[in-house]
Order: sequence, then structure tokens, then C-alpha cells
Amino acid sequence: MTQVLIQKWGNSQGVRLPKVVLNAANLRENDTVAVFVDKNSIMLRKVEPHRTLDDLFAGYDGDYRPIEFDTGADVGLEAFD
Repeated sequence: MTQVLIQKWGNSQGVRLPKVVLNAANLRENDTVAVFVDKNSIMLRKVEPHRTLDDLFAGYDGDYRPIEFDTGADVGLEAFD
């Protein structure tokens, strides 16, 4: 467990997180974190940056062909006449 002080920071208060704590949480300077509050505790969670379409399709070579496959006989009312 690491203890830190809540200190005045401008018109607000803040805490400084030691490097060992940031490393353990895989956080770096300028990372964005979400803040969650629950009664007597505060939790910080790293916010992953949004991926762009270029990132999402980086490994796509344009050769996708959809196929149809059999999942078995109809079991309920999923088939229409």
C-alpha cells in the first residue's frame, strides 16, 4: 500500500501518484483516466483511445467472401412460410 497526501492545487485539490504506482497500473504521463467514486473510495481506470477506421481495417486485404452454413433443423418459430 502506498499513501499520498491530498494537497491544494490551484482552486482544487489533488494527489501525486508515485512512479511505482503508475508503472504497476500501466499508466503513463498524459494518459486519460476515468474517475469512479463509491462512498469512501476513488478508482481511476485508463481510457483506451478510440481506434480509427484505418486502425480497424489495418489487416484487411479486401478478399472477404461471406459463406452460408447449416446450423441444423428449425427448432422453434424462427422459420417463416
